Amino acid sequence: QVQLVQAGGGLVQPGGSLRVSCTAYGIVGIFDMDWYREAPGTQRDFLARITSSGQTNYADSVKGRFTISRDNGANTMYLQMDSLRPEDTAVYYCHTNLGGFSYWGQGTQVTVSS
Repeated sequence: QVQLVQAGGGLVQPGGSLRVSCTAYGIVGIFDMDWYREAPGTQRDFLARITSSGQTNYADSVKGRFTISRDNGANTMYLQMDSLRPEDTAVYYCHTNLGGFSYWGQGTQVTVSS
């Protein structure tokens, strides 16, 4: 059974940093993985992707501030978030698509506030 388990996040002041992680269970091999976020009253937005070969791409809203990475040996993906802004406050989700099925992490709250 495929399961994505997230950790990290929390409360940080504007300009601060946080890291969230996503560990995949029940997956054999290396697949493209993504991060999304959903703020209250908005849709779930794409943030970043890392491919099976390690290529990355980012939404314009986080480019230069967020870094996606992965540790294939640990089946874990990370999102390092720097220079955080109040508008980054949201629930963050990891995601992968396997065989046409979408799998999501449980979500992690990130709050940026002074």
